[in-house]
Amino acid sequence: MSTDQKPADSPFRDAAHRDASHDRDAAPQFVLPLVVRIERAAPPARTDALETAARAVLLMLTDARATGEGEWAGAMRSWQDARIRKVVRRARGAEWRRAETLPGLTVTGASAEVRVFPPVPLDGWPKDLARLQVSGTDLDDPRAPAPADPAVPVLWLNPDLDMSAGKAMAQAGHAAQLAWYALGDDARAAWHAAGFPLAVRTAGPARWEALLASRLPRVHDAGFTEIAPGSCTVVAEHPALG
Repeated sequence: MSTDQKPADSPFRDAAHRDASHDRDAAPQFVLPLVVRIERAAPPARTDALETAARAVLLMLTDARATGEGEWAGAMRSWQDARIRKVVRRARGAEWRRAETLPGLTVTGASAEVRVFPPVPLDGWPKDLARLQVSGTDLDDPRAPAPADPAVPVLWLNPDLDMSAGKAMAQAGHAAQLAWYALGDDARAAWHAAGFPLAVRTAGPARWEALLASRLPRVHDAGFTEIAPGSCTVVAEHPALG
């Protein structure tokens, strides 16, 4: 995934300003863990899970513990100085209860619960998270999502890609993060104050072509799982980005 640089003077600055020559692959690699609660009897709706995951990433980026001299700030800087990886795992019952005891944030949507944790080394997951499954995050929408509110940011999914819900949740989180980086300070402050409203929708073919021709932030996947390297998975449309 490619990322834009965050302005050094941002009031929400949580990563060192990166020089263009910075080698992300040479830096120690970290991952941002997200866990979605999927109970057998009451799984969340797919779109709500994607939107909740995207909001969880934004809330982690701006949490006081993740910025400045906060207790998670060092891990956040290390994560953002390398490849910005996210992995979504699923939990239910006792697994979810154990996950909730670990430091992190639980974000709730209409039907979804997603817990996001401060970044961990790629090979250093806490055991209660490492034992959780990545597979099995196939979710459905019981009804077609309503058209997105034009007043809120929309994370547009590539209509030509077939991604599991877990993969799409990570991609939506990436796109929300890139939109955050691209905004000016006033727009960031307003979005933050509003609680990060957003929508995730699949673009139609014509809309997707127009989005690709724009200068809006977009995610190019590294291709570690499910899809080909370099695939454009999501384009982030925010009213403040015109």
